[in-house]
Amino acid sequence: MDIASLIVGRARADIVQCEAATRMRDAVALLAERRIGAMPVMEGGRVAGIFSERDVLYCVAKEGAAAFDRTVGEVMTAPAITVSPKTKVDEAMALMTRRRVRHLPVVDGEVMCGFISIGDLVKSRIDEVERDAAAMRDYIRTA
Repeated sequence: MDIASLIVGRARADIVQCEAATRMRDAVALLAERRIGAMPVMEGGRVAGIFSERDVLYCVAKEGAAAFDRTVGEVMTAPAITVSPKTKVDEAMALMTRRRVRHLPVVDGEVMCGFISIGDLVKSRIDEVERDAAAMRDYIRTA
């Protein structure tokens, strides 16, 4: 299964994102409001990086409350690690494990067409295992 099958039906407009010039306090408020752990950071219409809870934690630990006055572009994780719609789910899972990230922008050329989390990939694998198990049970019953 590929990433395209995971994001089919998702609207690009539904991807929560911010600009690199956004103040960290505003980006943190958006993460909290939407109850999400990360979002892509855009600059010039392209993915410039990822802003996550980890970025907030590391910056606040280093700078204290003054960190909230910085821009997202100053504290985000960059460059963004991305996948294409053709990337296989297993490849994306391996990439997340290897690079120790939990979110990946899905980019087709230079255009972001989706944003996936480790939860999306795990759910996909569980669904696949359940389908395989059901097929095996059906095969055994009819044999």
